[in-house]
Amino acid sequence: MKIAIAQLNPIIGDLQGNAQQILSAAQKAVDNGARLLLTPELSLCGYPPRDLLLNPSFVAGMGVCLEQLARDLPANAAVLVGTVEENFQAHKNGGKPLFNSMALLAQGKVQHFHKRLLPTYDVFDECRYFEPGLKPNYFTLDDLNIGVTICEDLWNDDQFWGKRSYAIDPIADLATVGVDLIVNLSASPYSVGKPRFREAMLRHGAVRYQCPIIYANQVGGNDDLIFDGGSFALNSQGEIVCRLSAFAPDLQIVEFDAGKQDLQLGSLVSECESEDEEIWHALVLGLRDYVFKCGFSQVVLGLSGGIDSSLVAALATAALGKENVFGVLMPSPYSSEHSISDALALAENLGMKTTTLPIGELMQGYDRTLVNLFAGTEFGLAEENIQSRIRGNLLMAIANKFGYLLLSTGNKSEMAVGYCTLYGDMNGGLAVIADVPKTRVYSLCRWLNQSSILGQVETFRRNVSTEIIPQNVIDKAPSAELKPGQFDQDSLPAYDVLDDILQRLIGNHQSVAQIVAAGHDSVVVYRVIQMVARAEFKRKQAPPGLKISDRAFGTGWRMPIASSWDALKNSYQTKNRLCV
Repeated sequence: MKIAIAQLNPIIGDLQGNAQQILSAAQKAVDNGARLLLTPELSLCGYPPRDLLLNPSFVAGMGVCLEQLARDLPANAAVLVGTVEENFQAHKNGGKPLFNSMALLAQGKVQHFHKRLLPTYDVFDECRYFEPGLKPNYFTLDDLNIGVTICEDLWNDDQFWGKRSYAIDPIADLATVGVDLIVNLSASPYSVGKPRFREAMLRHGAVRYQCPIIYANQVGGNDDLIFDGGSFALNSQGEIVCRLSAFAPDLQIVEFDAGKQDLQLGSLVSECESEDEEIWHALVLGLRDYVFKCGFSQVVLGLSGGIDSSLVAALATAALGKENVFGVLMPSPYSSEHSISDALALAENLGMKTTTLPIGELMQGYDRTLVNLFAGTEFGLAEENIQSRIRGNLLMAIANKFGYLLLSTGNKSEMAVGYCTLYGDMNGGLAVIADVPKTRVYSLCRWLNQSSILGQVETFRRNVSTEIIPQNVIDKAPSAELKPGQFDQDSLPAYDVLDDILQRLIGNHQSVAQIVAAGHDSVVVYRVIQMVARAEFKRKQAPPGLKISDRAFGTGWRMPIASSWDALKNSYQTKNRLCV
């Protein structure tokens, strides 16, 4: 039997459009001799639909679309479609009103299979909407017994993890039933290194149960989440026999050999060669989909001549094309000559449009307005932040006037410790690199300058011998340039030190004692922890940021603003003084 894996990029809520994607994939699959088509989790409505699921008309509309799709499919096609089904016993027996389901559409009929493990960690909140399924899911097609699992259903192998997160293991249950093949239909968000981790986890399951597994994953960006696709199939020996593209829609055919009771070797797409390449493609995809799915076509951003705005400009140009990216230089009396020349050099390399709006006179206007009120005080943070807020206002005015989406250019290190200005450089509709630490920003820029991808992307206008990110941008000490002689390291630890502390604190949940034992100065650690806590109110007001890590400042980050926690006794203490 030939089985098609459809790696789809749905738009959340676009039921008709998503159904058409599935229908087109089904026709292509049949044309290539496939009997069964696999689509990702909730492929009909897109994942995650979140509180759209609380709207009865949305759920009803899904049912109507599913029935129509069942009628429209090619006659010989069997298709697994991700959808929801109402829990009609909920009012009588209690429980959530819906099931997260895969519907088997064949010969005009619909058969539902319910997701059994419902995640509630990080960005997931499925118990808010769904009731878990209670029995193993499988069906028979042309004498082939096929087990059905949905995303989280395969993430509970006690041997692989060394523990159990749920009371049941759907994969083990299907092995007990004795299926010939297990399919997993997923909407698994991307994080750095996750593609290889998934392959390792499923390889363990295939070998443990001597059963081939096909994994079909959603692709595309939805809000802050990026879905990398990277669907694949393993034979019963745990060998990859088919791998689909990463970060792009795809459809491939894999064949089950009834005689060998195993999957045959099919198409194998190469993997990303490094984490930097992986992150680059993820951010380009997430940015492109966020812009287009939100109804925009062009973006604007501030170009400071610094490394963060340079990286965001390169990402935007790759995602949208140079003609759709507009850069604004806003020099102040404190701006260095190289900040302007570096920004213009970057724009020339990318071929993007720019304009220059000096802010010196605007700063003087604020000074005149506030002179009496600020009399007798020293120049400080308030005056520095006025500059950032002037720039933020200008960028928002341009975005409003021309219908552009404003891109925020702050990185994760700055967002973590509050080294950013509310209503200033934090303005925007999307924070492109908000989950990218400063050290990774440098790494990505170096990779970009050395990568062969530059010659493959027509949007970059450059000579082969010329770097995209000007070398001076990479080499010079980072500075906000809000006062004379200012450098980031005047206010922050060196970024390699800061990022390691932040990863241990935020990503690994280490205690002060553990971080100090790793070689960090206790005074520096305590200060960083205080800065992280005090900046929480800023993060609550930040634009959505593309998620590339297991612990991002987004929908999965649920920290209180008004709190007190003793760092020396437990983890940290702060009065949460609102310092902007």
